[in-house]
Amino acid sequence: MVNAVLDRVFIRLEPEEKKTAGGIILTDSHDGERTIGVVESVGPKVDSVKVGDKVLFHVFDELPTYDPDVVVVREASILGVFEDE
Repeated sequence: MVNAVLDRVFIRLEPEEKKTAGGIILTDSHDGERTIGVVESVGPKVDSVKVGDKVLFHVFDELPTYDPDVVVVREASILGVFEDE
């Protein structure tokens, strides 16, 4: 586990959907960007999210990490936090 610093947030991406909400099955060539994930680590200057929050973030601000399913973004790149369902 890596601890985030400053205003950084580590996010574990949700698995890619193999089927759309309408029931259409997607092939492996589908190149949709994943912009939803669960916060794994937050830096000490982050106030708006906490570990375990499900968030929506701006896809062009992400940086790859040690794991292809984990990205790091600045707190300002987080667009919203999902409420409990």
